[in-house]
Formats: sequence, structure tokens, C-alpha cells
Amino acid sequence: MTMAHEITPEVKMLCDEVERFIREQVEPRSRAIEENDAIPSDLMQLTREMGLFGLTIPEEYGGSGLNLVGKCAIEEVMGHTNYGFATLIGNHTGISTTGITSLGNAVQKKKYLPKMASGEWIGGFALTEPQAGSDPAAMLTTAVRKGDRYILNGEKIYITNASVAQVFTVMAITDKSKGVKGISAFIVDRGIPGFSIGKNELKMGMHGCSTAPLAFTDCEIPAENLLGAEGMGYVQALKTLTAGRVTVSARCCGMMDKLISRTAEYMKTRTQGGKRLADHQGLQWMLADMAIARDAARGLTQRAIATLMAGGRGTMEASTAKVYSTEALGRVVDAAVQIHGGMGYMREVGIETTFRDARIVRIYEGSSEIQRNIIAGLLLKDD
Repeated sequence: MTMAHEITPEVKMLCDEVERFIREQVEPRSRAIEENDAIPSDLMQLTREMGLFGLTIPEEYGGSGLNLVGKCAIEEVMGHTNYGFATLIGNHTGISTTGITSLGNAVQKKKYLPKMASGEWIGGFALTEPQAGSDPAAMLTTAVRKGDRYILNGEKIYITNASVAQVFTVMAITDKSKGVKGISAFIVDRGIPGFSIGKNELKMGMHGCSTAPLAFTDCEIPAENLLGAEGMGYVQALKTLTAGRVTVSARCCGMMDKLISRTAEYMKTRTQGGKRLADHQGLQWMLADMAIARDAARGLTQRAIATLMAGGRGTMEASTAKVYSTEALGRVVDAAVQIHGGMGYMREVGIETTFRDARIVRIYEGSSEIQRNIIAGLLLKDD
């Protein structure tokens, strides 16, 4: 478990409760989630009752108030279950609420956070655009101030939770002359005139968690829905994504845990050539490499958590953990499929589901290439 030496007894107890919830409530529904690309309404209600939507929201607003250590501990546990379910919760309790908890004023927090903590309102985070994925400077969505209103125009794509979200943190340009420093953050409510949500995209994996485009056409929102000051959007997005990359790394560690455990059990029960797979040295080495990759990823994730918790910027550490953990997961799940042989390719076993789910982590929250650009840029920066 991530940062075990700093996890409080309360967080450990919560992790145990989440692990039990996953085992008893989520896993029995996992196949249905995968096939129907939707999370059953009764599971959503049980999740609300568990308090999972309020994990990172301050206690005064009805949440659990977990810090990054606690959030990553839960993410590791979530790595053991359906990826779409884990992503819905992780996105809501991560980047979709961070802006409001960090930049929101007292009025905004009182209006939105209690309902987001209870799960009555699901959150979404809207930054990516058709021409502005890894390059926020290319953003075209604008927000023009007119009296006591902002007029939003533009579009966003690949927005997680879009189909079920009621509250969105939206990034838009308020001052084109300032580049990324002219990007501001807004709270946008579902259903207001001029704001539309497209159809749920069909994806390779991450089934059960919706992904859809957003469109803003002369969409008027109250000026009080601005988060923080104008121009603070990009700064907040960077901080949000830095922490988000660490939580993704933690979930990858949990996913590798599950793959290693399942593969080891399979090797002990499956025979080939008159002996167990566990007795074939070549397969032993593959399993060992899976564990080495997992442990190295966990170490880098712990370093990133420690840096951020100590007040450090953590950009280098977060990017290093993210690129290594996500690519390590790709190697580990590929090895798991290989060791399982034909069985690993079959849907009924579930390994192939994880194989498809794992592919996205090298792309979202900043692709592996962008992480390497960040790392190299910091190494080459003049003192």
C-alpha cells in the first residue's frame, strides 16, 4: 500500500472497508459493467452510501477530507477492481473537485461541495479540445465578460464522466494576449442554455465510465462562477494534473498487484508438459520481472507523494512516476496475458479486459511523451 508508514489507522480502516465493498459489491457486477458500458444504478447508490464520492472533499462539507497519501492509498485499492468504476470515482474525487476545493470561495464551496460529497452531483473536468490536448496554449474556448456574466464559446472532447456529471470545471481563455496565463477556470452547471453534452464515446476500454464531448454556444454563466481570479485556470490545472498523475501511478500499482496475484495463482494450478507452470524457470523469471516493475513503480510513486506532501513542486517526481508506472503496467499486463496463454486472450478470464483498460494510462493525464518533455526540460533548465 502506498506510503504505508504514513497512513493513519483511520485511512487503513477506510481502505479495508473499500476493499470489502469492492469484493462484495463491485466485482460481482464487473462483467455487466464491461458488457453494458454502464454502472448499474443500484451500485451507484451503494457507492454514495459508502461515501466514496466525498473522499477528498473537506469534512465540513460532508467529505472524508483525505490528503494525497490517503487518496493514493484508496487508488491502489481501486486498482483491484473494474477500471471504469475506479475511474469514475477517481476523476470525481480528483481533478473534478480539486478546483473547487482549492480555488472556490465560501459561497461556491457551500453550494457545490456538499452535493458532490454525497454523490448527488458528479463532477467533470474540461480542459482537452480537438486541437489542444497536450498543448493547452492552443485552446480556443473563450469566456468573454459582459456585465455580471461570462459568455462561453467553444468545445471540449474526451471529457470523463460527461454523461453523468452535473458540475463541470471548465477551462477557457479570458485574455488571448496572455497565452496560457490568460486561461481561467469556471464552474459550469449541466443544463444551462448554450451548454450541450454529446453522446458517450465507444472506447477500447474503461467501460462503465462515460467519455463525451462538450459544446458551448453563447453559453451565459454568472460571473460568480469564476474559480479564483482570472488567469488562474492554467496554474490550477497544472497543480491538479501533477497530483492527478501521482494518483494514476498509485492505481497502476494496484492493478499490477492484482495481475501478479492472479498470474501466480494460475501458474500454481495450470500444468504444461507434465509439470506446473510455476515450475518452468522461464515463466518464473517473467513473474519476477512483473513484481520488480511493480515495486519500482511503487517506489517512484511514494517519492512523488512525499515531495508533494512536503510542499515541494513535485513536477519532476510526478512525471517520472507517471511515465514509469503506466509503462510498467503495460509490460506487466502483457506478461500476464502471455503466461495465461490462450486463456489470457479470452474475455471470461478478465485479463484481456485489463489489457485494454491499461492502454489509456499512457495517454491521459499527460501522455508518456509529454512526461518525457517535462522531465528533459527540467534537466536542461538553466540554473
